[in-house]
Amino acid sequence: MTDVRRLDQLSRAELAVLGREYLLAGHLIDRAGMPHAIGRWGRDGMAAIAIDEWMGASPVYTPRMARALGFAGDSVETIFKGMQLDIGAPPEFMDFRYRVIDHNHGEFTLAHCGALMDVEPMGADYVETMCHHIEDPTFDATAYATNPRAVMRPVHRPPRRPVDRQPHCQWTVDIDPLREPLGRPQVTDVMASTLAAGTSIAPFGPAGGPGMADYSGPLDPNLALEHFNHRALSIICQEAALQGHLLAMSFMAAIERRHGVEAAVEVGTRQFVGIAGLAADRLRRAFGLGDGLADIAQVIELHPAFAPRPYVDRQVGVGADLLSLRLLGCEAAAETAAPTWVAILAGLGAEAAGAEVLGAIARAVNPRANCRNVEDRGQALAGWEVTLGEVEQPEAEEVALARFSTGAEFQFGRTAGSATGSDGATPVDLRR
Repeated sequence: MTDVRRLDQLSRAELAVLGREYLLAGHLIDRAGMPHAIGRWGRDGMAAIAIDEWMGASPVYTPRMARALGFAGDSVETIFKGMQLDIGAPPEFMDFRYRVIDHNHGEFTLAHCGALMDVEPMGADYVETMCHHIEDPTFDATAYATNPRAVMRPVHRPPRRPVDRQPHCQWTVDIDPLREPLGRPQVTDVMASTLAAGTSIAPFGPAGGPGMADYSGPLDPNLALEHFNHRALSIICQEAALQGHLLAMSFMAAIERRHGVEAAVEVGTRQFVGIAGLAADRLRRAFGLGDGLADIAQVIELHPAFAPRPYVDRQVGVGADLLSLRLLGCEAAAETAAPTWVAILAGLGAEAAGAEVLGAIARAVNPRANCRNVEDRGQALAGWEVTLGEVEQPEAEEVALARFSTGAEFQFGRTAGSATGSDGATPVDLRR
């Protein structure tokens, strides 16, 4: 591969693949951070952070996606559409099955819950923490984003009894026009004040062409990203990446409120290193990339940590023996409401954090990659160079720890016309 292709140069089929990876990567942000939270503050401390993390971010990014794809409203159907395009419910890994009864009533089941598969081996106490203590307030926050009079209530949920119970859980969603509306969580106010909450994305691709131009039509219970046209997919990918930034900020803001900014940046850095390498590994495999510097550059170009523009701006250059990355001034670097990944790259926290993050991405493509900070960066906020050496480097501990999630090796199986998850998705090869 000689050319590094930008997001706006991908085909419709490639964007569908990328969109799924972005949605799953967004979910795995949480998985990359929580082991570090547990290690410092225990199960209960982790749960409190997780509740604020999701309640802070999801009521902000949910209406963004609804507006962008033209399905804004206040019905149960609108709630379900938002969940289908939410990093908290990545398709297939969280196999939600939705049923709309009427404007105010519906239900969903989880035929497969990847999050449960992650937590069940940790024991019933952790399952109850996730499926009861965390989900109760965060599910209501998700519903609140569409209708403050909506609530989600379990019919049954884990711990599973019997241990192989299917579906994994079942919930009702009800809107009562007479119910006192829920107020917006205070933690949401912080995320709503961020530049990310108001950032504008630029759709690209033809306005017409095959597929849905928006999601204003009826709920598609078997929705696959291939059902959207090129332009709509460009919106979904960029909004999904932005969801990840909001979730990471909300995670660090939740820690900062309890334990101070130093702890927030330190644990947020460990989270960033873990998801940086894990998402890079999945992108390399999803797009059939090799192990050269150009392949590393391609992964950086598509990595959700560096999307969307203009929220994150950078320059990637690649030659025969050297890859360069420059972080430029952008909205993410100007955030003041909470620490951000870009602030970590720009030098907030440990001096070597940027090289750790970029090293984790590069070594996911080629374990012989070496990354170093550079002083000669011109007007850039920070800069790095990547070269290939002779000796393989070990995977970062943070990446290895993030691999405890079954999402690390999860394989998408549905195609655009299949709801069974059994016939395999068509692979995409970016090498040209």
